[in-house]
Amino acid sequence: MEIIQSKANSAVKSAKKLLQKKYRKSSYLIEGWHLYQEAKANGAEILRVFVLADMADRIGNEKQIKLVTPEVLREISDTPSPQGIVAEIALRDQIIPERLSGKYLVLEDVQDPGNVGTMIRTADAAGFTGVFLSDKSADIYNQKTLRSMQGSQYHLPVYRGNIWSFIQTCQTQGISVLATSLSENSTDYKSLGNQESFALVMGNEGQGISEQMEQEADQLVHITMSGQAESLNVAVAAGILMFSL
Repeated sequence: MEIIQSKANSAVKSAKKLLQKKYRKSSYLIEGWHLYQEAKANGAEILRVFVLADMADRIGNEKQIKLVTPEVLREISDTPSPQGIVAEIALRDQIIPERLSGKYLVLEDVQDPGNVGTMIRTADAAGFTGVFLSDKSADIYNQKTLRSMQGSQYHLPVYRGNIWSFIQTCQTQGISVLATSLSENSTDYKSLGNQESFALVMGNEGQGISEQMEQEADQLVHITMSGQAESLNVAVAAGILMFSL
């Protein structure tokens, strides 16, 4: 099999564009053996696999393989030292079911890719039913988000869309909306006990939840802190609440 040595190769140029959100209309890139194995094991549609020639035997005889040099692989990676493989994966639309039940994590305008990825991974670990992201939250196909998720997007559905439509659907179907807030009306999460079906809303890193969310939520919750820190990182707070609730 021929080894691609030129960065000007059409397949390489096409893949490189996927590092930018505006070009991710139907596919995205993942990097590293762990993410590739997660994608393959969970039925993701793998369109192309760019792999170093000396690592090709780890994949097998698959027709979508493209052997590349280390220089070419770095061209389609956002890390200085790629792990030897970059794969192009077809985007799969996640359609919100008509009937909701279970535990959902809702991210209202959380903008840091690392935080978003970490919270999705934690929701996966805590056995949540799904994750919903507002339109202004970070893109889950950002490379930093993907690295933080570590393949959890293949284990539970991640929805994106109009947050108020999702909140309304939850409430009309009897799913309690719990939103994190330090307001006077907020309750310490420990007083709630285990919740069977709920949507937990985490807000923006700097601003927290919106004023509208504070008004619409069924229950405002907070984590009482005995130290002097003003707040917790949103992903840390989400982890505490998801496992506790």
